[in-house]
Amino acid sequence: MSGESIKEKCRLASYDAIVIGSGPNGVAAAIVLAAEGLSVLIVEAKQTAGGGCRSMELTLPGFVHDVCSAIHPLGIGSPFFRTLPLDKYGLRWIHPQAPIAHPFADGHALLVERSVEATASRLGADERAYLKLVGELLPDWDELCRLLLSPLKLMAYPLQAMKFGLRAVQPAGMLAHNYFSTPGARGLFAGIAAHSGLRLEDPASASFGLVLALSAHAVGWPMPAGGSQKLSDALLAHFTALGGEIILGCRVTSLDELPKSRLILCDVTPRQLLAMGKHLLPEGYKRKMERFRHGVACFKLDYALAGPVPWKSPLVERAATIHIGGTLEEIAKSERQAWSGEPPEKPYVLAVQTTLFDPTRAPPGKHTLWAYCHLPNACQFDMSERIEAQIESVAPGFRKLILARHALSPSALEDYNANYVGGDISGGAVTLGQLFTRPVVKPIPYATPVPGLYLCSASTPPGSGVHGMSGYYAAHCALRNWR
Repeated sequence: MSGESIKEKCRLASYDAIVIGSGPNGVAAAIVLAAEGLSVLIVEAKQTAGGGCRSMELTLPGFVHDVCSAIHPLGIGSPFFRTLPLDKYGLRWIHPQAPIAHPFADGHALLVERSVEATASRLGADERAYLKLVGELLPDWDELCRLLLSPLKLMAYPLQAMKFGLRAVQPAGMLAHNYFSTPGARGLFAGIAAHSGLRLEDPASASFGLVLALSAHAVGWPMPAGGSQKLSDALLAHFTALGGEIILGCRVTSLDELPKSRLILCDVTPRQLLAMGKHLLPEGYKRKMERFRHGVACFKLDYALAGPVPWKSPLVERAATIHIGGTLEEIAKSERQAWSGEPPEKPYVLAVQTTLFDPTRAPPGKHTLWAYCHLPNACQFDMSERIEAQIESVAPGFRKLILARHALSPSALEDYNANYVGGDISGGAVTLGQLFTRPVVKPIPYATPVPGLYLCSASTPPGSGVHGMSGYYAAHCALRNWR
């Protein structure tokens, strides 16, 4: 380290607990510990806290972009975040008119509305199939949410687990073909399931489509007013109100750099934990951690626009989140190519238009767009042209509106946030083998063999998403040992 050391920047000589990383999971862990009266320090490598929940002027002055996550169904639905007085610290959720739009090149589009009945009514021959697949599970949302975000209590709701699990364990493509008869409905479900970054032929890829579709109806897909940074700011404000301390701009390269503490919780990936604590960890555990697998990468673009995106279908203007990729077969091909080491020719593009619903994020009359696609891990192919071609296919004239663009390649994403190894924003591949057994197969996945050392990142259950539950459970495991 150059300049002041971490110990020199700290207010105290020792702490009850230290949390490395200020992403949602790290801050969630810190809040749990501070609420129990422990002295807690968060150490953050960047000059701004937030991890994957940061907002910046990436393109032009006055244009506020979400650097990573923008839409937060699991943020508003998080069992832990819902217990916190985040509105007291300025957090306000904005709901678009519809959570999701799926435009097609022929000019028509499908919407996922807040109402499951309204969504199904647009699917024609597949209306009843959507109500059966998604609508039948919707009354169980609260139990399912607790089940899926509570990895230590997987059998707490056996009936709901069985009903959901029989569908969720299937590949997304297979489930879509089994339930839907029209290309539109199949494409709509494929676009939702492809958030997983898995191949649509992979077992359990359907689970992501089901959870995200259910969340759209149950809690919506909202955005924090003013940008994702506002969620991070509210969490940190609550943490400091509990007496917590945070220091910024200090990257931890070794656990020996930290002040004395009884507990250390790491909001990092296995690779980083090995680098920081390799001299402490047993050889067998290190070998298991080294086998942890990362998923596909993302290539992300942020745009400053002279006006709103000129979608062929005006229905798309009702949604903040847009899935561009066409049919199930086209989306499946794109995700297969990303896993096979080939940059997709016609990528599945996930786009977000926030300024239609939050005009404070751009100068008057101007707009922003956020878009990314999947490509092979650590691949450095520039996907800008291919992403823009996909957007242009459903919004002709889009390119003429571009005032400025900002690209984040997989390596740039990892530079921005070391947890995004090779551009993988999920903290590790969410394959069936790593979904609930991350980072290693272990009854308590958060605890390492080193007493007092815990992992609390998205590389632990329940995995990726802005929900804080990995940090919440890791902190409770640590507290059990503290007491």
